[in-house]
Amino acid sequence: MRSISGVLVAVLVTLSAALVGSMPARAADEPDIIFRKSTVFKWLTPNDKLATYGLDDPQVDGVACHFTVPERGGFKGWIGVAEEVSDISLACRQIGPIKFKAKFEQGEDVFRQRRSLFFKKMQIVRGCDTKRNVLVYMVYSDRIIEGSPKNSTSSVPVMPWGGQGDVQKCADWVEK
Repeated sequence: MRSISGVLVAVLVTLSAALVGSMPARAADEPDIIFRKSTVFKWLTPNDKLATYGLDDPQVDGVACHFTVPERGGFKGWIGVAEEVSDISLACRQIGPIKFKAKFEQGEDVFRQRRSLFFKKMQIVRGCDTKRNVLVYMVYSDRIIEGSPKNSTSSVPVMPWGGQGDVQKCADWVEK
């Protein structure tokens, strides 16, 4: 007869596999590493670091986001099983003429990344402030069992670029 803890582990593994399998794929390609900076020195294993990444919005040409996340070192970080903390900063900017590729939902995923072995993930989502014609990006982390209030927001006004006077309205691209 199985022990209760063995049954619980089997149920959790099955549930985790089902949830991971049902998650939609992340929207953006892998982000580009810009640089890493060590924050905690470790003697025999990798240091704790802050890492800054850049990525382009996959549905909106002309917008790029940069985010900084802590990366755990030590033995658990080295083998990839450390749970990362939820402190994430975000900055998004217009880097060219803004062109929408397709309609999008408010709060749609731009990027998603696992932050622990099973239950925690970081997400960058996009919305549109229709009154001000501004794209709004939010980064947050969540867990299946308990959420995290830690988040960061960045906004990108949809403005003309160079000599172009044509400016799209993000409200025209939001699915109702």
